[in-house]
Amino acid sequence: MLKKLPAVFIGMLLTLTAFAASVELAKDHPDTYVVRKGDTLWSISARFLQRPWQWPEVWQANPQVHNPHLIYPGDVLNLAYLNGRTSISVTSRGGGFEPHTRAEALESAIKPIPLSVIEDFLKKPRVLSDEDFKHAPHVVGIEDHHLNGSPGQLIYVRGLDGQPGQHFALARPIGRYYEIAPRDGKPSQLYRQSLDGRDSRPDMLWHHGPEEWSLRDDVRFVGYEMLNFGDVQVTKAGNPASTIAVATDFEIRTGDFVLPLDNMPYDAEYIPHAPKQVPANMRVIAFTDALSNVGRMQVVALSNGASDGVENGQTYSIFAPGDVVTDSTDYPEMSTKAFLHPNDAKVQLPEEYVGHVMVFRTFDRVSYGLIMDGIRPVHRGDRVYDPDHT
Repeated sequence: MLKKLPAVFIGMLLTLTAFAASVELAKDHPDTYVVRKGDTLWSISARFLQRPWQWPEVWQANPQVHNPHLIYPGDVLNLAYLNGRTSISVTSRGGGFEPHTRAEALESAIKPIPLSVIEDFLKKPRVLSDEDFKHAPHVVGIEDHHLNGSPGQLIYVRGLDGQPGQHFALARPIGRYYEIAPRDGKPSQLYRQSLDGRDSRPDMLWHHGPEEWSLRDDVRFVGYEMLNFGDVQVTKAGNPASTIAVATDFEIRTGDFVLPLDNMPYDAEYIPHAPKQVPANMRVIAFTDALSNVGRMQVVALSNGASDGVENGQTYSIFAPGDVVTDSTDYPEMSTKAFLHPNDAKVQLPEEYVGHVMVFRTFDRVSYGLIMDGIRPVHRGDRVYDPDHT
């Protein structure tokens, strides 16, 4: 049970004085809004602000805010104009602006983003460097020579430096990232290749880039995407070490990897903000749940990570590259002009805005992002820019 904070709008809590020049209200904003179950701070902010990712700037303008992440269904948000200043406050459904106390479960508070959408990507995947992958401990045998293992069985692990009682994660590679560097000086590109499991278990349905080999370009492996699927406990140290399977999502097999537990693989909260700078040539390189494109509330992999300054909460805009068309007016088909100047007849159309993506998990060279809004589908290869890019 929690004591509710003084009644001020926590996720958006605004006094728009200091930010009047940079924070603009949405054209069709409401004067009053009742918070509903299923809302997120992003979706609520989008009702009031032209740039939803700016809500942290808004609440930080009010020194009374101690925790900007606790509003609840039923809270009433009110837009007011006092002495030329715009503000939003929260009241109880019964009205009145006095602070009040409410016993409420923390889990029922409105989330910045719907964690259920990204849950599998928060806890289960991790990305190992090529070097770590080559030297990672792995399963070499299962109790009684079984082909597959399950909870309660002994699992023998080679290369594991662990002591009795220690817990480790079971992991299986589901994809690998690689960089293709053209020898003609063009910018390098990062891609992801799915690794098909021997048990035909589908991975996260990533749509990936071209094959990883090339005779014309230089190819470098960046890292392997691993899926955590279980937990083992060391019963006897050694090489191989004896472990017992504690819990698994599916059967264990020889060749599976045993890795240190990642006790805090993700942030407890996400504060959207614009990046200080955007890595050059940042792109969408993979996505899930579809074959050719994705949309709002779906996950994508981006071509840059922590080593490039990418961090959780950073919000970017996505643009689709423009098509190349033929100018048949100045260069009519079958004309001498079109024949002699075929390149001049080609016109590159400008990039088009697609939507916004917010990063929620980063690795060294790769990051995961959630599509927050958009006006058209996101495709692999779409470019990523500053959120105000036009």
